[in-house]
Amino acid sequence: MAIRLRQLEAFRAVAQLGNITRAAEELTVSQPAVSRLLRDFSTEVGFELFQRRDGRLVPTQESRYLLGEVERLLSSVHHLEELTKDLTERKAGHLRIACLPGFATSHLPGVVADFLRERPGVTVTIEPDRPERILEWIIGEQYDFGITDNFSDHPAVASETLSMGAVCILPAGHRLSDARQVGPSDLEGEGIIHTRRDSVFFRQLEETFLQNGVALRSLIEVRQFTAACMLVAEGVGVSVVSALDAHEYQQRGLVIKPFVPTIVHRLALLHPTHTPVSMITLEFMEAFRNSLKPFLAENTGG
Repeated sequence: MAIRLRQLEAFRAVAQLGNITRAAEELTVSQPAVSRLLRDFSTEVGFELFQRRDGRLVPTQESRYLLGEVERLLSSVHHLEELTKDLTERKAGHLRIACLPGFATSHLPGVVADFLRERPGVTVTIEPDRPERILEWIIGEQYDFGITDNFSDHPAVASETLSMGAVCILPAGHRLSDARQVGPSDLEGEGIIHTRRDSVFFRQLEETFLQNGVALRSLIEVRQFTAACMLVAEGVGVSVVSALDAHEYQQRGLVIKPFVPTIVHRLALLHPTHTPVSMITLEFMEAFRNSLKPFLAENTGG
Protein backbone atom coordinates (compact mmCIF):
# COMPACT_ATOMS: atom_id res chain seq x y z
CA MET A 1 0.00 0.00 0.00
CA ALA A 2 1.01 3.60 -0.63
CA ILE A 3 -1.32 5.21 1.89
CA ARG A 4 -0.51 8.84 2.55
CA LEU A 5 -1.13 10.83 5.69
CA ARG A 6 -3.30 13.35 3.84
CA GLN A 7 -5.62 10.51 2.72
CA LEU A 8 -6.12 9.48 6.34
CA GLU A 9 -6.86 13.06 7.35
CA ALA A 10 -9.44 13.40 4.58
CA PHE A 11 -11.03 10.06 5.55
CA ARG A 12 -11.32 11.10 9.21
CA ALA A 13 -12.66 14.57 8.37
CA VAL A 14 -15.43 13.23 6.12
CA ALA A 15 -16.30 10.51 8.65
CA GLN A 16 -16.66 13.13 11.38
CA LEU A 17 -18.45 15.81 9.33
CA GLY A 18 -20.42 13.68 6.88
CA ASN A 19 -19.82 16.14 4.09
CA ILE A 20 -17.01 16.68 1.58
CA THR A 21 -17.57 20.44 1.48
CA ARG A 22 -17.18 20.83 5.23
CA ALA A 23 -14.23 18.43 5.27
CA ALA A 24 -12.51 20.54 2.59
CA GLU A 25 -13.01 23.65 4.73
CA GLU A 26 -11.63 21.82 7.76
CA LEU A 27 -8.53 20.72 5.87
CA THR A 28 -8.22 24.04 3.96
CA VAL A 29 -8.14 22.29 0.57
CA SER A 30 -10.55 22.19 -2.36
CA GLN A 31 -13.50 19.81 -2.62
CA PRO A 32 -12.00 18.04 -5.66
CA ALA A 33 -8.83 17.49 -3.66
CA VAL A 34 -10.79 15.78 -0.86
CA SER A 35 -12.70 13.66 -3.37
CA ARG A 36 -9.43 12.62 -5.01
CA LEU A 37 -7.85 11.73 -1.64
CA LEU A 38 -10.86 9.57 -0.73
CA ARG A 39 -10.87 7.86 -4.14
CA ASP A 40 -7.17 7.04 -3.91
CA PHE A 41 -7.52 5.80 -0.33
CA SER A 42 -10.47 3.58 -1.31
CA THR A 43 -8.39 2.11 -4.12
CA GLU A 44 -5.51 1.38 -1.72
CA VAL A 45 -7.67 -0.38 0.91
CA GLY A 46 -9.88 -2.18 -1.64
CA PHE A 47 -13.38 -1.28 -0.36
CA GLU A 48 -15.88 1.57 -0.41
CA LEU A 49 -15.34 4.08 2.37
CA PHE A 50 -18.75 5.77 2.57
CA GLN A 51 -22.42 5.33 1.70
CA ARG A 52 -24.77 8.26 1.14
CA ARG A 53 -27.73 8.38 3.53
CA ASP A 54 -30.13 11.29 3.89
CA GLY A 55 -27.68 13.64 2.22
CA ARG A 56 -24.74 12.58 4.45
CA LEU A 57 -21.73 10.43 3.80
CA VAL A 58 -21.78 7.58 6.33
CA PRO A 59 -18.81 5.22 6.89
CA THR A 60 -19.33 1.67 5.65
CA GLN A 61 -18.99 -1.22 8.09
CA GLU A 62 -15.38 -1.77 6.98
CA SER A 63 -14.60 1.93 7.41
CA ARG A 64 -15.98 1.92 10.95
CA TYR A 65 -13.48 -0.79 11.86
CA LEU A 66 -10.73 1.18 10.18
CA LEU A 67 -11.64 4.54 11.70
CA GLY A 68 -10.47 3.70 15.24
CA GLU A 69 -6.99 2.77 14.01
CA VAL A 70 -6.81 5.89 11.85
CA GLU A 71 -7.73 8.06 14.84
CA ARG A 72 -4.97 6.48 16.93
CA LEU A 73 -2.44 6.85 14.13
CA LEU A 74 -3.23 10.51 13.49
CA SER A 75 -3.17 11.21 17.21
CA SER A 76 0.31 9.66 17.40
CA VAL A 77 1.45 11.71 14.42
CA HIS A 78 0.15 14.89 16.09
CA HIS A 79 1.99 13.96 19.28
CA LEU A 80 5.16 13.32 17.26
CA GLU A 81 4.86 16.72 15.59
CA GLU A 82 4.42 18.45 18.95
CA LEU A 83 7.33 16.53 20.45
CA THR A 84 9.57 17.36 17.49
CA LYS A 85 8.65 21.02 17.84
CA ASP A 86 9.45 20.93 21.58
CA LEU A 87 12.76 19.19 20.94
CA THR A 88 13.69 21.73 18.29
CA GLU A 89 12.83 24.55 20.70
CA ARG A 90 14.65 22.66 23.49
CA LYS A 91 11.47 22.35 25.58
CA ALA A 92 11.43 18.55 25.73
CA GLY A 93 13.84 15.67 26.13
CA HIS A 94 15.63 13.75 28.85
CA LEU A 95 18.97 14.79 30.34
CA ARG A 96 21.19 12.31 32.21
CA ILE A 97 23.78 13.90 34.51
CA ALA A 98 26.52 12.08 36.44
CA CYS A 99 28.28 14.17 39.07
CA LEU A 100 30.40 14.21 42.18
CA PRO A 101 28.26 13.65 45.31
CA GLY A 102 28.79 17.18 46.58
CA PHE A 103 27.21 18.67 43.46
CA ALA A 104 24.08 16.56 43.81
CA THR A 105 23.25 18.21 47.13
CA SER A 106 24.56 21.75 46.66
CA HIS A 107 25.13 23.69 43.44
CA LEU A 108 23.60 21.42 40.78
CA PRO A 109 19.94 21.32 42.00
CA GLY A 110 19.64 25.09 41.71
CA VAL A 111 21.01 25.10 38.16
CA VAL A 112 18.65 22.27 37.16
CA ALA A 113 15.65 24.04 38.72
CA ASP A 114 16.39 27.25 36.79
CA PHE A 115 16.90 25.26 33.59
CA LEU A 116 13.59 23.40 33.89
CA ARG A 117 11.43 26.44 34.60
CA GLU A 118 11.39 27.33 30.90
CA ARG A 119 11.31 23.71 29.72
CA PRO A 120 8.29 21.90 31.22
CA GLY A 121 8.72 18.93 28.89
CA VAL A 122 12.29 18.14 29.96
CA THR A 123 13.05 15.42 32.50
CA VAL A 124 16.38 14.88 34.29
CA THR A 125 18.28 12.04 35.94
CA ILE A 126 21.01 13.02 38.44
CA GLU A 127 23.38 10.25 39.54
CA PRO A 128 26.18 11.05 42.03
CA ASP A 129 29.23 8.82 42.38
CA ARG A 130 33.03 8.83 42.59
CA PRO A 131 35.14 10.08 39.64
CA GLU A 132 36.08 6.58 38.45
CA ARG A 133 32.44 5.55 38.07
CA ILE A 134 31.47 8.82 36.37
CA LEU A 135 34.19 8.24 33.78
CA GLU A 136 32.94 4.67 33.17
CA TRP A 137 29.40 5.94 32.61
CA ILE A 138 30.46 8.62 30.14
CA ILE A 139 32.68 6.19 28.21
CA GLY A 140 29.75 3.75 28.08
CA GLU A 141 27.40 6.55 26.91
CA GLN A 142 25.09 5.87 29.86
CA TYR A 143 25.05 9.56 30.75
CA ASP A 144 24.98 12.70 28.64
CA PHE A 145 27.02 15.00 30.88
CA GLY A 146 29.52 14.41 33.67
CA ILE A 147 30.89 16.68 36.39
CA THR A 148 34.08 15.36 37.97
CA ASP A 149 37.69 16.19 38.87
CA ASN A 150 41.14 14.68 38.36
CA PHE A 151 40.23 13.68 34.80
CA SER A 152 42.92 12.47 32.39
CA ASP A 153 42.32 12.23 28.65
CA HIS A 154 40.30 9.38 27.15
CA PRO A 155 39.50 8.95 23.41
CA ALA A 156 35.80 8.29 24.10
CA VAL A 157 35.36 11.40 26.24
CA ALA A 158 35.35 15.11 25.41
CA SER A 159 36.31 17.30 28.34
CA GLU A 160 36.61 20.90 29.41
CA THR A 161 38.67 21.76 32.49
CA LEU A 162 37.74 24.77 34.64
CA SER A 163 40.00 26.10 37.40
CA MET A 164 37.88 26.95 40.41
CA GLY A 165 39.25 29.40 42.97
CA ALA A 166 40.09 28.19 46.48
CA VAL A 167 39.24 29.97 49.75
CA CYS A 168 39.81 29.44 53.45
CA ILE A 169 36.68 28.79 55.50
CA LEU A 170 36.42 29.47 59.23
CA PRO A 171 33.68 28.98 61.82
CA ALA A 172 31.81 32.05 63.06
CA GLY A 173 33.78 33.97 65.70
CA HIS A 174 37.14 32.51 64.68
CA ARG A 175 40.24 34.56 65.57
CA LEU A 176 40.92 35.16 61.85
CA SER A 177 37.41 36.42 61.08
CA ASP A 178 38.65 39.98 60.55
CA ALA A 179 41.67 39.04 58.45
CA ARG A 180 41.73 40.38 54.88
CA GLN A 181 43.17 37.09 53.61
CA VAL A 182 44.54 33.87 55.09
CA GLY A 183 47.72 31.95 54.30
CA PRO A 184 49.55 28.91 55.72
CA SER A 185 51.37 30.92 58.40
CA ASP A 186 48.01 32.17 59.72
CA LEU A 187 46.80 28.59 60.07
CA GLU A 188 49.82 27.25 61.96
CA GLY A 189 48.58 25.00 64.75
CA GLU A 190 45.00 24.98 63.45
CA GLY A 191 43.28 21.65 62.93
CA ILE A 192 42.77 21.38 59.16
CA ILE A 193 39.86 19.54 57.55
CA HIS A 194 41.03 18.48 54.10
CA THR A 195 40.26 16.27 51.12
CA ARG A 196 41.72 12.78 50.87
CA ARG A 197 45.52 12.61 50.79
CA ASP A 198 45.71 11.09 47.31
CA SER A 199 43.78 13.98 45.73
CA VAL A 200 45.50 16.56 43.51
CA PHE A 201 43.99 19.37 45.58
CA PHE A 202 45.40 18.05 48.86
CA ARG A 203 48.86 17.69 47.33
CA GLN A 204 48.69 21.35 46.24
CA LEU A 205 47.62 22.40 49.73
CA GLU A 206 50.27 20.35 51.49
CA GLU A 207 53.00 21.66 49.16
CA THR A 208 51.89 25.24 49.83
CA PHE A 209 52.20 24.70 53.59
CA LEU A 210 55.64 23.11 53.18
CA GLN A 211 56.89 25.94 50.98
CA ASN A 212 55.89 28.39 53.70
CA GLY A 213 57.62 26.37 56.42
CA VAL A 214 54.36 25.43 58.16
CA ALA A 215 53.32 21.93 59.16
CA LEU A 216 49.78 21.09 58.03
CA ARG A 217 48.00 19.77 61.12
CA SER A 218 45.53 17.22 59.80
CA LEU A 219 42.32 17.01 61.81
CA ILE A 220 39.76 15.32 59.55
CA GLU A 221 40.13 13.81 56.08
CA VAL A 222 37.02 13.91 53.87
CA ARG A 223 36.19 12.94 50.30
CA GLN A 224 34.11 16.00 49.38
CA PHE A 225 34.39 19.73 50.01
CA THR A 226 30.76 19.79 51.12
CA ALA A 227 31.60 17.63 54.13
CA ALA A 228 34.41 20.00 55.08
CA CYS A 229 32.03 22.98 54.82
CA MET A 230 29.48 21.31 57.09
CA LEU A 231 32.10 20.43 59.68
CA VAL A 232 33.55 23.95 59.74
CA ALA A 233 30.03 25.39 60.04
CA GLU A 234 29.63 23.20 63.13
CA GLY A 235 32.76 24.78 64.62
CA VAL A 236 35.08 21.85 64.01
CA GLY A 237 38.42 23.02 62.58
CA VAL A 238 39.10 25.14 59.48
CA SER A 239 39.54 24.22 55.84
CA VAL A 240 40.61 25.31 52.38
CA VAL A 241 37.99 24.42 49.76
CA SER A 242 36.62 25.40 46.35
CA ALA A 243 35.03 28.87 46.40
CA LEU A 244 31.94 27.30 44.81
CA ASP A 245 31.34 24.92 47.72
CA ALA A 246 32.08 27.61 50.29
CA HIS A 247 29.46 29.88 48.72
CA GLU A 248 26.81 27.16 48.95
CA TYR A 249 27.31 26.95 52.74
CA GLN A 250 27.85 30.64 53.50
CA GLN A 251 24.36 31.04 54.91
CA ARG A 252 25.18 28.44 57.55
CA GLY A 253 27.60 30.82 59.21
CA LEU A 254 30.85 30.10 57.38
CA VAL A 255 33.42 32.89 57.33
CA ILE A 256 35.07 32.94 53.88
CA LYS A 257 38.52 34.45 53.26
CA PRO A 258 40.77 34.52 50.19
CA PHE A 259 43.54 31.93 50.51
CA VAL A 260 47.07 32.91 49.50
CA PRO A 261 49.16 31.81 47.76
CA THR A 262 46.85 30.63 45.00
CA ILE A 263 45.73 27.01 44.65
CA VAL A 264 42.90 25.85 42.42
CA HIS A 265 40.43 23.01 42.19
CA ARG A 266 40.26 21.69 38.62
CA LEU A 267 36.76 20.68 37.65
CA ALA A 268 36.15 18.64 34.48
CA LEU A 269 32.95 18.77 32.41
CA LEU A 270 32.57 15.61 30.30
CA HIS A 271 30.41 14.19 27.54
CA PRO A 272 30.74 11.17 25.22
CA THR A 273 32.47 11.71 21.87
CA HIS A 274 31.07 8.78 19.87
CA THR A 275 27.44 9.96 19.86
CA PRO A 276 26.07 13.35 18.80
CA VAL A 277 25.38 15.67 21.71
CA SER A 278 21.68 16.56 21.93
CA MET A 279 20.63 20.20 21.76
CA ILE A 280 19.17 19.99 25.27
CA THR A 281 22.51 18.66 26.61
CA LEU A 282 24.47 21.42 24.89
CA GLU A 283 22.13 24.04 26.29
CA PHE A 284 22.37 22.65 29.82
CA MET A 285 26.16 22.47 29.61
CA GLU A 286 26.21 26.14 28.69
CA ALA A 287 23.89 27.01 31.58
CA PHE A 288 26.03 25.03 34.02
CA ARG A 289 29.24 26.59 32.70
CA ASN A 290 27.76 30.06 33.15
CA SER A 291 26.71 29.24 36.71
CA LEU A 292 30.35 28.58 37.60
CA LYS A 293 31.77 31.86 36.29
CA PRO A 294 31.67 33.77 39.63
CA PHE A 295 33.76 31.03 41.25
CA LEU A 296 36.49 30.60 38.64
CA ALA A 297 40.01 31.29 39.88
CA GLU A 298 40.27 34.29 37.58
CA ASN A 299 37.21 35.84 39.22
CA THR A 300 37.97 35.00 42.85
CA GLY A 301 41.50 36.37 43.01
CA GLY A 302 42.89 32.86 42.72
